[in-house]
Amino acid sequence: MPFSSPRFAYLCLAGAMLTVGSTVVAGKLIGHALPPFTATALRFALALPCFLFLLRLRRLRLVWPDRHDALILIVQALAGSAGYTVLLLWGTRLAAGADAGVMLGTLPAMAALMAVVVLREPLTRGLVMGVILATVGVWLVARAAPPGDSAGHLLILGAVACEAVFILLNKRLHRPLPALALATVMTGLGLLWSLPGLWWESTAWLRAPDLLPALGAVVFYALVPTVLGFWLWYAGTARVPAAKAALFTALAPAAAVILSALVLDEAISIHQWLGLALVMLALPWRGRASPQARHQEA
Repeated sequence: MPFSSPRFAYLCLAGAMLTVGSTVVAGKLIGHALPPFTATALRFALALPCFLFLLRLRRLRLVWPDRHDALILIVQALAGSAGYTVLLLWGTRLAAGADAGVMLGTLPAMAALMAVVVLREPLTRGLVMGVILATVGVWLVARAAPPGDSAGHLLILGAVACEAVFILLNKRLHRPLPALALATVMTGLGLLWSLPGLWWESTAWLRAPDLLPALGAVVFYALVPTVLGFWLWYAGTARVPAAKAALFTALAPAAAVILSALVLDEAISIHQWLGLALVMLALPWRGRASPQARHQEA
């Protein structure tokens, strides 16, 4: 199959979204032993050298931004890198993996709604329909979950909100960074933001019985969804129109739910399947976040 063919691009996009879905499974395994800030710092510490190597391989150099863009990048890293990862890991520890997968699928609708409220972008009928479908999907999942999962659901939705803030801020940059440079900067700044949280976390995880599987999940999270997923997504988006690439984002919540059943041995309820269906149906209706925004949420 030629690398320039649309079929290869579609495989790359599908593979990238599969890695995004796998972060839910990785998060559950990590949460069994590692506290969220420690796991987040390890994730970025492992991924950063890989991105620096890719920069060198592509002979790209990081250009120092102006003060306005530098401030936005710092806040983006706080929200979309460190904040997103910490809240996702914390939330998946407290809620079912399938629930997390459905809720992550609300990102495009939440980002578009934030753009309407904050950036005063036009509120379209399609966006309203997409937000309604995604909201009902999340409500179905939350309604059927045990009461103790509510905190996990809120944390996961908080992670989605952090990612939506990232997308929103990306539109305010004077000079948007190239994809690889942005991923590298977000990884480096995300590492710096996650380090202070280590002071508040106990070191009891060093004696956790599930430590090795959790560390393996961190390595997987850093190398597969973060680095390989990035490469697959941008290899795909470079070969197909953005509108077609955006359709593949529907695979991420589906992959998360299916992988939760296969790997975590979760029993998927009818409410979770219905919630997933509604979130996926919201995709053609809601305003799409640009595929160029990033794949960093993996």
